[in-house]
Amino acid sequence: MSEPLAHENLLGVYLKDRRSKLDPATFGFPPERRRTPGLRREEVAQRANISATWYTWLEQGRGGAPSADVLDRIARALMLTDVEREHLFLLGLGRTPEARYQRSEGVTPRLQRVLDALEPRPAVVRTATWDIVAWNRAATVMLTDYGSLPPRERNVLRFMFLDPRVRAAQHDWASVARFVVGAFRVDAMRAGAAAEVQP
Repeated sequence: MSEPLAHENLLGVYLKDRRSKLDPATFGFPPERRRTPGLRREEVAQRANISATWYTWLEQGRGGAPSADVLDRIARALMLTDVEREHLFLLGLGRTPEARYQRSEGVTPRLQRVLDALEPRPAVVRTATWDIVAWNRAATVMLTDYGSLPPRERNVLRFMFLDPRVRAAQHDWASVARFVVGAFRVDAMRAGAAAEVQP
């Protein structure tokens, strides 16, 4: 049985392309002479902890759609970036993978320059769990001096519920608080951070 044409098997073409870019020696595989560059199908299957036959079928466009778990294993085996992993899921399942929350400790210098360029308007960058990780000078003057606070206290919800000044500034604090909590839950769920915000 011949393999499908490349345009009919985009997943297989992508998998083959990604494995051809990996150096076998990096993963401890013998540096013996190879007919094609990169890892062999069997080596990818071994790294992904799936059968070599199943992996071969995926590259050949046979055997049906893989599960999300299998695609995750292959993504790790091929050392895909988050963007490459998302592309793999789109090809394999026709959808993006479930979000994986990654804690952020700050922003790039470039993003900080963008914040600074927004002066005199106050601007902050918050995570999906509403921690403030960057701000400009106007935010320090208009909102609060985030730099003087310990990192765990730089959180929008903490300000909303624990800072009397913020509470006093709200005309209808109870309604605003309900809205804020609802929006917070949506953001956390979308980012895959539900476990991070459990009490």
